[in-house]
Amino acid sequence: MNQIDTRIGISRRYLHDEVAERMRELIFSGEMEPKSRINETELTERFGISRTPLREAIKILATEGLLELLPNRGARVASISEREIEEMMEVIAGLEATAGDLACRSISDAEIAAIQADHDAMVVAWRAGDEAGYFSNNRRIHEAIMAAARNAILGGLYQSLSGRIQRSRYRAHQTPEQWARAMSEHEQMIVLLRARDGAALAHLLREHIRGKKPVIAASYGVAPA
Repeated sequence: MNQIDTRIGISRRYLHDEVAERMRELIFSGEMEPKSRINETELTERFGISRTPLREAIKILATEGLLELLPNRGARVASISEREIEEMMEVIAGLEATAGDLACRSISDAEIAAIQADHDAMVVAWRAGDEAGYFSNNRRIHEAIMAAARNAILGGLYQSLSGRIQRSRYRAHQTPEQWARAMSEHEQMIVLLRARDGAALAHLLREHIRGKKPVIAASYGVAPA
């Protein structure tokens, strides 16, 4: 696990909850990768805590399915099976489809302009072969559509579920054909947002997310049918 953050102490009443949140961020960002072992010594030093709140946090994340407890051997970041990828992507596709439909009812011209700006930056990155820039802007576009839905429950469900595959979704390698298809679909998203065509945008987003299944599955070493 790479240490990219400075050590920041934690001081809250429910220390283990804060530790669990910090660890979620590391998992969702991809710094703690699937199947990687939890180094308790490293984390206690990094967070400036004792082992007790860390172990309580590990138990919390294990109940959420983010960590796997290993008998007498600590814990590791949970892997994701072929079936889980299939099921998660279907639910995420449904959430994004719903967000697209709702967003078309309330999105402002300013929000569309911001999405257009991110899209334009994504195009520049794509043409330059800048994968990091491409996926960063890609992520902002999807999150902006979700925010424009104005539905906190929907957004919470989306954030909770998509976090487990966030790194692979936005950073996994794509073939030139997959990349070109994604760009074309993003172009159409802008058109449908401007038209406020919720039904069509919902359909496009659902198929757009489903199209990512092979890419995400490959990043975890599985190959869904």
